[in-house]
Amino acid sequence: MENPTIVNEILDHIPSIEWSVSYEDEPVSLFETTIRYVGGLLSGYDLLKGPLAYLCHDSSKVDALLQQAVNLANNLSYAFDTPTGIPYNNLFFGNRSNDGATNNGLATIGTLVLEWTHLSDLSGNPIYGTLTQKAESYLLNPQPATSEPWPGLLGSSVNISNGLFIDAYGGWGGGNDSFYEYLIKMYVYDSSRFGEYKDRWVLTADSSIAHLASHPSSRPYLTFLAEFNGTNLTLQSGHLACFDGGNFILGDLVLKQQEYIDFGLALVAGCEDTYNSTLTGIGPEQFSWDASSVPSNQSVFYERAGFYIEDAQYILRPEVSESFYYAYRATGKRVYQDWAWNAFFAITKTTRVGSGYSEITDVNAPAGGDFTNFQHSFLFAEVLKYSYLIHAPDAEWQVNHNGKNEWVFNTEAHPFKVAGTPI
Repeated sequence: MENPTIVNEILDHIPSIEWSVSYEDEPVSLFETTIRYVGGLLSGYDLLKGPLAYLCHDSSKVDALLQQAVNLANNLSYAFDTPTGIPYNNLFFGNRSNDGATNNGLATIGTLVLEWTHLSDLSGNPIYGTLTQKAESYLLNPQPATSEPWPGLLGSSVNISNGLFIDAYGGWGGGNDSFYEYLIKMYVYDSSRFGEYKDRWVLTADSSIAHLASHPSSRPYLTFLAEFNGTNLTLQSGHLACFDGGNFILGDLVLKQQEYIDFGLALVAGCEDTYNSTLTGIGPEQFSWDASSVPSNQSVFYERAGFYIEDAQYILRPEVSESFYYAYRATGKRVYQDWAWNAFFAITKTTRVGSGYSEITDVNAPAGGDFTNFQHSFLFAEVLKYSYLIHAPDAEWQVNHNGKNEWVFNTEAHPFKVAGTPI
């Protein structure tokens, strides 16, 4: 939002951060720290070295953003010291140990490569990209074959010691989501280096359309993506999965495949339905459309809405607003701005409390039920950012600027300057 006062306060603070310790030696998540902290530092560096450089009172202070990203990655890098190079996720910085886990997840392994590759590109040190791309290689070439019930659709957990998947349960929801998201985004970042990632995304997208697309019996024109266990479907999804429409739309923008934008826009409309069907105008954490399992107290709701609620919380998640943003940037249609405004208005009306915002317990209860008095940082990084960008003037960091993508957003909505030719 181009506020120089805030920018310069942050630039003054960044050099003072000591990354080698954590609060009360709590475990540090490699995944969360990468997407939020490393991603945020690199994005700030790109923007303040580029189109927003005029906001800096002292341009030399911008270099500290990259240096602190390097310092943080150096502190995290021992996570990859495993027999396979697949990292541990939960780290204890005090004695440079980990939680002893035997497995790591699809998303927590597969959502590091964009940030760490970009760090290598900016710093000139290839080690960061090398570490994450080695871990990613087990996901691009999954074994055993039973962990890939349909081409491109994978199980959720990988053994750290041998690199083998241990299940065939998955979908586009939490624990798997951003692995699929990053396959196409790595191609956007540099199409000359990451064509294999694009190829895997195409397999995933085509298999999802062919095998996971599902339509509620009460409203068959709605489209959701089911979860799976092997080749058996579970007709449920959740807020986290609602980034999927935007990801399909991005796939069309760079691959020029009409099927992807058509399907993506259908997914966006389905997720918008989860918002406009509730009392608060906000979608639930988890929902289902399995007609054989509709709770008796939600039968009327299911007939009207096309889904029933399994977990009624809203924890300030961004995915629906994110997909509205991609839909608008691809089509220019006002309806997606309207949907984004409706979501923003409902979120601020229902979750604002005291000096901030809170999770709520029930999106289909008056006033959202109760406050839990917890506020996630992704409210600011993503919900408010996408709500702003969809109405903001066009700029080079916007998706589909002049028909190209000069920047790519990481999963926490931090924009990176692409390394390759913009596509």
